[in-house]
Amino acid sequence: MRLTTKGRFAVTAMIDLAMRQSEGPVTLAGISKRQRISLSYLEQLFGKLRRVAIVESTRGPGGGYTLSREDKSITVADIIIAVDEPIDATQCGGKGNCHGQDDHHSQCMTHDLWSNLNKKMVDYLQSVTLYDLVASQEQRGVSVMTPFVNKGKPVSTPLPAGGKEARLNLVDPKVNSDRNTNQQPKRFIVNSVFNLAQQT
Repeated sequence: MRLTTKGRFAVTAMIDLAMRQSEGPVTLAGISKRQRISLSYLEQLFGKLRRVAIVESTRGPGGGYTLSREDKSITVADIIIAVDEPIDATQCGGKGNCHGQDDHHSQCMTHDLWSNLNKKMVDYLQSVTLYDLVASQEQRGVSVMTPFVNKGKPVSTPLPAGGKEARLNLVDPKVNSDRNTNQQPKRFIVNSVFNLAQQT
């Protein structure tokens, strides 16, 4: 069983959005350019994400997309299911009629094996949040470009060491982030999220 590009692209785009939304709505054109994903494909994916209230859109100049709730409450499973990516290793779609549409009592000998794998995959993807994935990118030193104004002209400047929290603390030194505690966040990256599915 393999997850398609639909699920992979959706998760990648959501990480990009979560890392940049503190500067305002993020455009799909920007995500498309940075992540090399077709703009029309992103529009389809974000239409589905918006319908299940994972993201919300702002129209007009300066418009784009933002998360509709905290990244800690959005799991990888939420994202994948929202874009209609099946998480299923069975050949019957979990219906139990492995030997034919009309036979509801003819499970194949490995049906329970693949059904249990489905549960493990869902449990794992539900345990990984968008917050975890963003924290992992920041640990790896991936930074966003933060616009600063210099004599009326916007200048893109990389974030200082510390990533997102360093930028927040520059704005307000009193800001305390959960990510600044001694507890290390889960070290998940996009590829590791799908390793289990790739190996089946």
